[in-house]
Amino acid sequence: MARLNRRQFLLAGGAVIALGAAARFWPGGAKAAATKTTFEITRTDAEWKKLLTPEQYKVLREQGTERAGSSPLDREKRAGIFQCAGCQLPVYSSKTKFDSGTGWPSFWAPLDNAVGTSEDNSFFMTRTEVHCRRCGGHLGHVFDDGPPPTGKRYCMNGVAMIFVPAAA
Repeated sequence: MARLNRRQFLLAGGAVIALGAAARFWPGGAKAAATKTTFEITRTDAEWKKLLTPEQYKVLREQGTERAGSSPLDREKRAGIFQCAGCQLPVYSSKTKFDSGTGWPSFWAPLDNAVGTSEDNSFFMTRTEVHCRRCGGHLGHVFDDGPPPTGKRYCMNGVAMIFVPAAA
């Protein structure tokens, strides 16, 4: 049986630590707390994949992020309601939408009892993840650099939402 010398032992230990850290902080390596919670609407991965487009599945179920500027909902100016694309729960009103200049639809507040939050440690940083309170779908993140009256910027993935215009 071969013995490890001190250098090999330290290198192997360092590799184990590095892999553990990468698994924790790599996108999708550690699912958001939302995936550990039971929600009103639960489905298997196969059921979600049948209901959602591949892009919606990547964002809502795997905590992905769409490319900045790719969503038509960022430019949506009409009055209406933004719903979770996973379960159609109303999550934001156009009354709280603002142009953050980030390339993602942004709001200064969600609708009452619409979203939940959890800690997200992906990309080697800590952020606050926002998810649908009914199905747990990942919507985006919230930051403390928004406009009054809340000072919050709910930076959402457009692909995670459906826009329903107000009745004329």
